[in-house]
Amino acid sequence: MKQTQRISLYIFILAVSATWIALSYDPSGASIASAAAPQIGFTAPNFTLPSMDGQTYTLSELKGSGVLINLWATWCPPCRAEMPAIQKIYDEYKAQGLVVLAVNMTYQDQAAAVAPFLQEYHLTFPVLLDENTLVGSAYQLRSLPSTYFINRLGIIEDIVIGGPMAEALLCARVEEILR
Repeated sequence: MKQTQRISLYIFILAVSATWIALSYDPSGASIASAAAPQIGFTAPNFTLPSMDGQTYTLSELKGSGVLINLWATWCPPCRAEMPAIQKIYDEYKAQGLVVLAVNMTYQDQAAAVAPFLQEYHLTFPVLLDENTLVGSAYQLRSLPSTYFINRLGIIEDIVIGGPMAEALLCARVEEILR
């Protein structure tokens, strides 16, 4: 690689990194909570949020189902990259009791961008809107995407911070929470 190409590549990487940091910045500090962060082996923090289709979902009412909670935003490249795999896994396992709750971090996103995103990716699972940092705070959101795998008893089996997640990883974790 020529020196000018290498310098151009470094400048591009720096620009992308600076953009990522700027978009992820939360000046209110709302993404930092004083309670302990959710942990594997403990009950998932409960929440109630509205969905894009006007329904309301309460996590504690989903006991008996395996639940995948994905915290995401439309501007997040890894979130965008893993959505097709999440949709595919949802299609494969919903009949076995899998519930996917894709929680858009609306307080860090633009609500108007969510509906076009759903259409672009043909998402059929519930997409919830966290407009007031309820879930972001309860789950001490540090990075997008963040995914929580919750078993049928409401216990967190696994947590994946960052992404995109591979379909094989999703499949293995979902099979675990559906046991």
